[in-house]
Amino acid sequence: MVFRIFSFFLVGVALCLFPSATYGQKKKKVQEEEAANSIRQREAEFYFTEAEKYFILEDYAKALLYYQKSLDVDPSNATVHYKIAEVLSRSQRQDDMLKAVASIETALRLERKNKYFYLLGVNIYNSLARFDKSAELYETMMKEVPGTEEYLYDLAVVYQYSKRPADAIRVYDRAESIFGVNEISSVQKLRLYLEQGKVDQAIAEGKKLLDAFPGEERYAMGFAEVMSKNGQLPVAIQHLEKFVAENPDAGNARMLLAGFYRDIKEEAKARALLTDLFDDPSVEQGSKLIVLGAYNTELHQNRMRNQSDPDKEAYVLSLYEKLVAMYPGSADVYVLGGDLYLSTGRNSDAINAYQQAIRSGDVSFEVWQNLIYLETQLNQFDNVIRHSDEALEMFPNQGMLYYFNGYAHLRKKNFEEASAALEQAKRIITDDVNLLGEINGMLGDVYNSLKQYDKSDQAYEEALRLKPDNDVVLNNYSYFLALRKANLEKAERMSTQLVRDNPDNPVYLDTHAWVLYAREKYKEARKVMERALATGKANATHFEHYGDILFKLGDVNGAVIQWEKARQANADNELLDKKIANRKIYE
Repeated sequence: MVFRIFSFFLVGVALCLFPSATYGQKKKKVQEEEAANSIRQREAEFYFTEAEKYFILEDYAKALLYYQKSLDVDPSNATVHYKIAEVLSRSQRQDDMLKAVASIETALRLERKNKYFYLLGVNIYNSLARFDKSAELYETMMKEVPGTEEYLYDLAVVYQYSKRPADAIRVYDRAESIFGVNEISSVQKLRLYLEQGKVDQAIAEGKKLLDAFPGEERYAMGFAEVMSKNGQLPVAIQHLEKFVAENPDAGNARMLLAGFYRDIKEEAKARALLTDLFDDPSVEQGSKLIVLGAYNTELHQNRMRNQSDPDKEAYVLSLYEKLVAMYPGSADVYVLGGDLYLSTGRNSDAINAYQQAIRSGDVSFEVWQNLIYLETQLNQFDNVIRHSDEALEMFPNQGMLYYFNGYAHLRKKNFEEASAALEQAKRIITDDVNLLGEINGMLGDVYNSLKQYDKSDQAYEEALRLKPDNDVVLNNYSYFLALRKANLEKAERMSTQLVRDNPDNPVYLDTHAWVLYAREKYKEARKVMERALATGKANATHFEHYGDILFKLGDVNGAVIQWEKARQANADNELLDKKIANRKIYE
């Protein structure tokens, strides 16, 4: 009996000890797993922190490397998938963008409540022009993430890109049900209806906006402009006429209506509004400038067609004077004034207006160019030099400024300054063959005056390479060779081409005659010079050259008669006086 009890006791002890050992083993295993997980978590966090550091430093290659290491440790981390997609989406490579798609889709499978995951996905799909997928993400986001209805407008735009106007309108309607009638929804729906040819729905949409905001001038004008741009100008005019009748102080709307009247050639109705509007300080300056700009375009086109409308020109300039009186310090106003005067052929007034614009504030390069061009046309070369120097301080890479500067210095006989400016113009202007030919031609003249004949000949040759029939270069090059008695055969070939192409030009005939004179072909030179005189446009140089030719042919009396004619045309010429007094030429 004792034995049985003792045996039972031993079995009981054994039963108590065995479970205790098993539990300890399991606990130890769990602790080991937890420790391993903790180590992996810290490792993943370390890599993620390193990746974030490089991301901030914009070293995206290293950031991507560490994000990937973090993901290798913890592949179920949605945020890491998101960050990898973000890095890859910054690439321009198609392969990287496709990898970004895979990463963001994984992130969204792991986490469906993060707004920023959806927005990144939308950007990636938009970059790939996969607008249907972008729309799906927006739709899903607004189901999964509360408070994201603000992105309805973006969703509607995506549907527009996807050529799904009905869905876009549906989304705008949904936005309107949440946020109320508003400009964005109404204007976009209006445009979509017009694109589909649904004019009645478009008009109804516009009226709904105006009914919601009665008297809102900006909305009235926006509706009218959209209608006019979509071929519904009569509707736009009818709408604006009603609006300005109900809101007589809506100056900008009246200005727009005046522009519409001009579009349909109702000039009298337009002027009835414009005359008062240009005296109204509540009307935006920009609107007035737009109206005058449209008039200027019309006047410029008339000028190009050699047409004029004195009444309209006078009226437009009267509006400009009103603008000057109201905005006396506005550079924009004076720029427009310069353009108006230029379009009406009042170049001196245009110069004054452009100068006022420059003094009043910063202006574009085109304004400086117009001013300098006009000063060049009026031979105001000191002003050309001064203003081109000033303009070059602001626009140092504009070759035309160097061109005008060099041309003015050439005309002022400042040959060193001219060569420097023209060489710089040549370096900058590389794609305009005609202008390069002109610049090289002027450099030929400049270097000839500086007696740098090799450079002169090189410049002329370059000009002729660009344009072999450049009459000005053929004339000057051959004439200067004749004066130098250098390469006369070439000079004769060029001057022969010149008069063949221009048989009645007295200047070119004189050049050819003088080349023949230099080659001692006096009889031929006489015939050519007589053709020049027969044009009736001879000047003092022609008469003097004719006298020299006659002298070489032995007709001294005839030579003196021609020299006398030259002196009458140009009294201040000591050498000519000497020729007449001594009845001989001086080589």
